[in-house]
Amino acid sequence: MSHLRFVQYADEGDVARITLDRPPLNILTIEMLEELNAALDRAARRPALKALVLAGQGKAFSAGVAVEDHLGDRVRPMLDEFHGVFLRLRALDCVTVAQVQGAALGGGAELATFCDLVLASEAATFGQPEIKVGVFPPIAALHYPLRVGAARALRLLLSGEIVSAAEAERIGLVDRVVSADRLAETVEAELGRLRAASAIVLRLTKRAVRDSLGRPFDEGLGMLEELYHHELMTTADAEEGLRAFVEKRKPVWKDR
Repeated sequence: MSHLRFVQYADEGDVARITLDRPPLNILTIEMLEELNAALDRAARRPALKALVLAGQGKAFSAGVAVEDHLGDRVRPMLDEFHGVFLRLRALDCVTVAQVQGAALGGGAELATFCDLVLASEAATFGQPEIKVGVFPPIAALHYPLRVGAARALRLLLSGEIVSAAEAERIGLVDRVVSADRLAETVEAELGRLRAASAIVLRLTKRAVRDSLGRPFDEGLGMLEELYHHELMTTADAEEGLRAFVEKRKPVWKDR
């Protein structure tokens, strides 16, 4: 995707990488969000994709959406593009991994923590400072209660507090924190585990969690039984995995 100016996209077989490339702070403009959506559309067209890594160039992951794009007649197109990112991320069947090396603030924090797995450097910070400029973050208001619970989410949004990576991990906003010099290798190790699994089983597992979220238990279980019986158990890889276990050998995935 050579026409992109502020976002890098790379295909690496069963892994794709999207890198925010507007250093030092990777502030998200409307144009940059359009490019991010284009990159996510490309990833969505990859049925064999096992993981998508979202990272940032420079000292910050992202300091959020440009303030000037919140004003006047720019706010509607900004919301359309920004929220389009999350609709696309949620629709992706592959596993999404955030690699957070520095500050993730405002829309940057929403973007990072919306990923399925959030891996962060000890130097990273997270926060929603919108309250200090007289607005609130819609994605965080919707998503943070699922990650950290309603009370903690409300505190983060009402205080505008910036928290360390360690605190973000403690409350569940981040999945794992490592030293800065180990972040890249930690991401690669996680990708290695995902690459060792079947693409179709990864996708169905993610769908099982995503689509059952918030349903009453009986309804959710019924939906999952249908997914398990009629989709998972009809795949070549479900049979291959079970047979390989019985035969005490390593499975050979067909990713279908």
